Amino acid sequence: MPTISVVIPVFNEEENLVPLYQRLKKSLESIEGFFHEIIFVDDGSSDCSLSVIKSLEEKDEAVRFVSFSRNFGHESATTAGFERASGDCVVLIDADLQDPPELIIEMVNKWKEGYEVIYAQRKRRPGESVFKKATSFIFYRLINIISTQKLPLDTGDFRLIDRRVIQALGTMGEYNRMIRAMVAWLGFRNTGIIYEREERFRGKTKYNFIKLLWLSLDAMTGFSIVPLRISVAIGFIVMFLSFLGGCAVLYHKLFLGLSIQGYALQTIGLFFLGGIQLFILGIMGEYVGKTYLQSLRRPLYVISREGGFDKVNAESPLR
Repeated sequence: MPTISVVIPVFNEEENLVPLYQRLKKSLESIEGFFHEIIFVDDGSSDCSLSVIKSLEEKDEAVRFVSFSRNFGHESATTAGFERASGDCVVLIDADLQDPPELIIEMVNKWKEGYEVIYAQRKRRPGESVFKKATSFIFYRLINIISTQKLPLDTGDFRLIDRRVIQALGTMGEYNRMIRAMVAWLGFRNTGIIYEREERFRGKTKYNFIKLLWLSLDAMTGFSIVPLRISVAIGFIVMFLSFLGGCAVLYHKLFLGLSIQGYALQTIGLFFLGGIQLFILGIMGEYVGKTYLQSLRRPLYVISREGGFDKVNAESPLR
């Protein structure tokens, strides 16, 4: 029988793990004709998340876990889970219970119809601030304007991915990763499921404004050179306007006999040009920095310990 692998990145989610496991297990056992495995990836948690995961692994033959030596980030944790998943399809879900595990049943039905990527598309986002909703709304639309690769609007990481897509994803060697954009870049036959997102069960979100900002920069510079072209356009426009301003000053000075001091204008112009230069250098620096990190060829993560991957039983065999 086919196997469903569920990958769960975890960072300081000790209060949510047992309720998530219970709902997830109930949903997976209700899907007839499938084995399943549940892979927790502990991303260097400082609370008791790893202890909770170990207790679940000891009680359930279907549970496996990976623990990092430190916090490497959500994208690295997702990659580690994908690399160890043995299923014919893989479900990625966060540990905060904002995404309902019961939706996996509908995702599997779509997968049976021949779709290779089934993503969950949020209809409502209760419990989140107006600021976060607004920034998320702007993020997806800005990415689709700037990037050559279009992302499905209002989606997160919650999705089901076919084994062929996982294998193709494994050939992509980016150091700075954004899994949802990488999956979209690969193509394949995909569809969405509309759902209402739930409030976080317990705890606080780990994505603050700064992390969301860096994620946006990674997406914009990782999948498009449009920012560089925008920099060229800005430089050309400023140069052209400066040329026109210079011609106007010369014309007034030589032909109209006006005495133009221009100290304030010169000062403003210098600061303006300096700001434009720093902005353009910052964009170029993003690309140079990504090239540098890629050239180091460091691993995406370092594993401290793992368990459960050697277990094989009648209920959830590793294939």
